[in-house]
Amino acid sequence: MPSTENLALFALASLLLALTPGPNLLYLVSRTLCQGRGAGLVSLAGTSLGLVVHVSAAALGLSAIFVTLPLLYDVLRYAGAAYLLWLAWGVIKPGGRGIFAPNVLPPDSPSTLFRMGLLTSILNPKVAIFYLALFPQFIDAARGNVLGQSFVLGFIQVAIGALSDLCFVLAAGAITRALSRRPLWVAFQRWLLGLVFAGIAVRLALDSRR
Repeated sequence: MPSTENLALFALASLLLALTPGPNLLYLVSRTLCQGRGAGLVSLAGTSLGLVVHVSAAALGLSAIFVTLPLLYDVLRYAGAAYLLWLAWGVIKPGGRGIFAPNVLPPDSPSTLFRMGLLTSILNPKVAIFYLALFPQFIDAARGNVLGQSFVLGFIQVAIGALSDLCFVLAAGAITRALSRRPLWVAFQRWLLGLVFAGIAVRLALDSRR
């Protein structure tokens, strides 16, 4: 186990990180605003599982491949950007999927919401780099079981991040209910999610490992 001091410092760092807007948070808030609280919660389950995947990869040392093989990092980065652009086009194209007009067309299913949240999280290699850089700062090799310490720290970060994101989803859900009967808001929702997808894609494509 990491020391109590390291756990406290790591928890504080994780909380500050969770309160910093990133691709996952932007996706969750926009999804909740567009399809409601239930959709946001299902999407949150997907993004949280994606973080667990990254934590496991970092703890097992698999994330190091992004440092030693820059080409693989770029391939995953561009694949993630392409996926998000495809989602953006599916939302804003004429006759696109009607997640913003549930009385006309059916909304995305829970399985689709979960899968989209999971892939949005997994297809961001900067998350893997983040864990790879963060863990060594709080792991004490002298205390033994480095793998166990890595998993403890990782799941603390995932738990804090999920709780923080949950608060944002619940707040966004309240806003959605307040505005759901306004025609301009319903029209705005479609472009909101499309632009968020596109913005995250551009950010991901232009980011370097630095």
